[in-house]
Amino acid sequence: MALPLPPGLVPSEVAFLCEMELVTVLPRQRLESIDLLAGASPTLRPPHRSSLPLWLALLLKKQRRANIVPPPWLHPDSLREIIYHETTLDPKGWSPPPPPATRADGLGNVRRLDSMSDEKVVFSPPFLPSCTADAPSGALPYHWLELGEMLLAHAADDVHSSSEVRSLLRDLQEVRAAKMRASTTQLETDVDGVMSLRGVGAMELAENRGFVTAVVEGVRKIGASAEAARRDEEEERKGQDSDDEPSDDDMGL
Repeated sequence: MALPLPPGLVPSEVAFLCEMELVTVLPRQRLESIDLLAGASPTLRPPHRSSLPLWLALLLKKQRRANIVPPPWLHPDSLREIIYHETTLDPKGWSPPPPPATRADGLGNVRRLDSMSDEKVVFSPPFLPSCTADAPSGALPYHWLELGEMLLAHAADDVHSSSEVRSLLRDLQEVRAAKMRASTTQLETDVDGVMSLRGVGAMELAENRGFVTAVVEGVRKIGASAEAARRDEEEERKGQDSDDEPSDDDMGL
């Protein structure tokens, strides 16, 4: 008999999905296009950069046929900026995620690409291109933790100051983990409290889902018992009020 599956994705499944993220590679030799499930890959021509799924980029890196260009947010200066934001500027919130893709017209107006009805926008499903070399710095994408660990494990020579980046990623992970645990106090003290998860990464959700759901379930039970106690008190108070009302015999009628 198979055991019931846990709710949500486990960390290994999240890491597998992270391999679909697009990253920038610098090819070291020519490589023709390959037909993939998500479509044909671009033709690689050195020294022109191209965007490939992470799993394919790691394979080419292992074969010494390409180098991976880390995203700007994986630079030490960017990580220090994010840690400063997490600890000083907004100690109770999360650093903002990367903004959606935009495009400016000839009049200087900027619109989101997904709001343009006359253009078909194709992203690496279901992700935005937030891990390529063109990604903004100072903003953590959805798969920041697992992607950083994969690059440090398999392409550390392509990461600038890899030892410092590894230390900063560890510090950032600890800061955000402590913030995730502390954010549940709002749910513990307020039955109607709502915890915002905007900016939380996929691996962080997978690792803390059990803890957060246990807190939510405990708060729900406390709220249900408090509501039941309140109703019992109201019914008892109504019963006492009805007993204290004078009857017709007491009034001499």
